[in-house]
Formats: sequence, C-alpha cells, structure tokens
Amino acid sequence: MISISEAQLMAWISPVFWPFLRTLAVFTSAPVFSSRAFPMRAKIALAFFVALGTQASMPPMPVIGFNDPQVFGVVLQQVGIGLAIGFVVRVVFAAVELAGEVVGFQMGLNFAAFFDPTLGAQSSAVARFFGQMASLLFVVMNGHLMVLLAINKSLHAFPIDQNFLEALKKMKLFHLGADLFASGLWIALPMVGMLMFTNLALGIISRVAPQMNIFSIGFPITLVVGLLGITVTLPMLDQPFINLMGRAIDVFGG
Repeated sequence: MISISEAQLMAWISPVFWPFLRTLAVFTSAPVFSSRAFPMRAKIALAFFVALGTQASMPPMPVIGFNDPQVFGVVLQQVGIGLAIGFVVRVVFAAVELAGEVVGFQMGLNFAAFFDPTLGAQSSAVARFFGQMASLLFVVMNGHLMVLLAINKSLHAFPIDQNFLEALKKMKLFHLGADLFASGLWIALPMVGMLMFTNLALGIISRVAPQMNIFSIGFPITLVVGLLGITVTLPMLDQPFINLMGRAIDVFGG
C-alpha cells in the first residue's frame, strides 16, 4: 500500500501553490486579465498552468506548510507582489489615458464624459478611446507575455519568504509613477502644441475681425484639428507604450 506523508505532500504542493497565488493576484488586478469578460474559472486555470510552467526556471524554494506559523506572511507577500505587478501595468494604461484626458481638454470634449466602471469615476470620450487603444496595443504587441515575464522575474528577484516590505522597498513604485506621469504628458505634447497653435490663430482672427463670432466657429475648428492630430499621432503610439511596458517590467527584475 502506498503511503504519503504530510511532508511529502507539502514538498509537491508548495513549489506550485505559492507562484500560483502570486499569479492569481496579478490576474485579478492587471488590465485585460482582470476584465469581467474573462471568466474566473479561466483565470484560476491559467494561473495554475503559468505556475506549473515556471517550475523549470524557478530557484530552489523553501517548503512551507499550511500549518506553519509563517504562512500568513508568505500569503501576504505573494498577494502583495502580485497586486503590485497588476498595479504597475494599470499605471501604464493610466499614463495613456492621461494623455487622452489632456487632449480631450484641449479639444473641448471634456464635457462628453460618462461613468467608467473600471475606474469608478467619470472619464472623457477621448481618454476612453486612448484606453481602448492601449488595450489593443497590449494584446497585439505581446504585453500579456511581458506580464508573464514579470511574474517569472519577480520569483527570482523576490523569492518566496515573509519579507514583503523589503520587496516593496526594492520596487520603488513611486519613482515609476512619477516617470509614467511625465510620459503621459509627453505623449499628449504634439497634439497639445497643435491645439494651442490653433487657439492662438483663432485669437488673432478674433482681434483682426471682431465682427466674426469666434465662439461659433472656434469649437468646430478646434475639434477638426484635434481629430486630425489624433489621426496623425495615433500610429506612433506603439513605441512609447512598449517603452513604458519595458520600464514597468524592469521594476520586478531586482
């Protein structure tokens, strides 16, 4: 009769369970993965297969049983690091949406706002459009594979233990947030410059021809120029997005 001890069972389960917990935390917080259209059962199954697939490249891990005193700290570390990975990817999307908010404000389309359930706040039409383009680029340019790479790299940089605060200190997420905020403004800068030049030209026209109702023609002109600017600059959004994703993934490389 085959007998299996608890120590043997933990030696088999522990190397898969803790990466599975970290991966599942990523799938519940990262954009696209956390979509309601992605069923929860599919998330759990995919997280299990990812944790199983990373076993070949993972460093030796301690065997931690479910009855050990340090299990609460280990669970907190796995969930915290997984949520941090999802948060960083969400910040990349927020940088692109910030560019859309700035452009929409310059175009005068911020009044066309509606409730965004993913953000829990009001979002303008241009910001939502930029967010959808970011989701499309995320899938087309293998952003999902970059997230899986970040999970694998985090297992090497932040091994499974109880030092969640130490791992959070090494990530320095606040530096990344400042950089991505500046990147969002840089993405919007060409269209903002174009719209500011348009507003300057309209101001000169209003001074030269005061009898012209500048308010009746200013909004259509600004709207057309803004749409033309989005049409011209949108095909160049791929490189900044990839650069931002690369910088975000490097945070978890130690």
